[in-house]
Amino acid sequence: MMRRVLTIGLAALAAISASAGFAAAKDAKAGARFEWTTKSAEAKQRLAELQQRIENFQFGSANVELAQKLVAADPQFAMGVYYLSAVTPQPENDKHLARAVELSKGASDGERRFIEAMKVARANQGAQVKDAIPLLEKLGSDYPRERLVQVILGQIYQGQNDPDKARVAFERANEIGPASPRVKAFLANDDLLKGQYAKARATFMEVEQSLPKGAVPFAVRYGLAFAYLYEGHVDPALDALKTYLAEYEDSGSTQGFPEVFIWNSIARINLENGRLDAAMQAYENGYKSVPGSNLPDDQKQLWRGRLTHGRCRTLAKMGKTEEAWSEAQKLKKMIDDAGEPGKQYLPAWHYLAGYLKLEAGDYPAAVAELKQANPDDPFHQLLLARAYEKTGERDEARKAYTRVVESRSNGLERALAYPEAKRKLG
Repeated sequence: MMRRVLTIGLAALAAISASAGFAAAKDAKAGARFEWTTKSAEAKQRLAELQQRIENFQFGSANVELAQKLVAADPQFAMGVYYLSAVTPQPENDKHLARAVELSKGASDGERRFIEAMKVARANQGAQVKDAIPLLEKLGSDYPRERLVQVILGQIYQGQNDPDKARVAFERANEIGPASPRVKAFLANDDLLKGQYAKARATFMEVEQSLPKGAVPFAVRYGLAFAYLYEGHVDPALDALKTYLAEYEDSGSTQGFPEVFIWNSIARINLENGRLDAAMQAYENGYKSVPGSNLPDDQKQLWRGRLTHGRCRTLAKMGKTEEAWSEAQKLKKMIDDAGEPGKQYLPAWHYLAGYLKLEAGDYPAAVAELKQANPDDPFHQLLLARAYEKTGERDEARKAYTRVVESRSNGLERALAYPEAKRKLG
């Protein structure tokens, strides 16, 4: 998954923004909540329905149709157009977002500032997400009863590996009310970081039972997979993701983003647990969903690179080290040929090179490469720790294992790396 393009690629940013709360009635306290700049009762009703669906993990074409009805009820309603941008697949969503930004200039203060903040959060460069935090924090301070802001802040904090702030925001959202399955699932993810796996799993299952038919609960399925992996249960972890894959395909959610990211997660779990043929097949299955998708060409190329990355690691685990290294050179050439834009992928290259050198038994070379990988990725740090152990650098290995255990990056990489690092530290 190469970290959080499995957050889910750039499409995840649209999902972040779409997961607001329920439409808020005016609070008795002036300025406590946003005022919707529309006189259309139907537009307000459609917005509430759309938000309700999102809070219940209901996605796909039905949301697009509902958002279109929302905008038809009041084409000048900035927040309505914003939601249309949030649920519409690429590349049409950018057009709607630009329209929402333009309309927001005549909207209420809260609407305008929220849309401006989300424009920053959804910018093409993922690093810009954090630039929306101060805008949203000020908005939350000025509108203390606006649940929408707290949910968005919680998600962004979680994505920035700041779980303590995320929990405060989610708990504040529940305090404002109403509580929702979506926020419950996000809070359960924080329980995973605290090592409360049984508690988290029970919450995920409770959320699952409360969901309507047709729900596509990313946070629930991945959360369950992580909970099982932390406890060393590979088969139920894979079952959780296979269930999500079927839900995702059945819902039509693939209209916005192909299911390749789920297949890659399944491949990663198989790969790191020695199920090599299954890993290779999963990588191949995932990429089949890319060429015919509506992803832009540069994103299709990116997923092609991820397929090569996964194939190389699997070949290395199979003992085909020379073939793996030969294939890896194709990936390095792609990065080099991309020029300046390609430099962002160099840490991923060093991760791959280090992985292959480690499997080939060239431990000093593995250390040299992995020191240049992503220092914030717990799985990269796990590999570095293994390489240090092989070179006899026990103190350095222990430091790397400690970084894994102390990581707050709540994703597949940590779920795969944490159990081993914890054991190594005793």
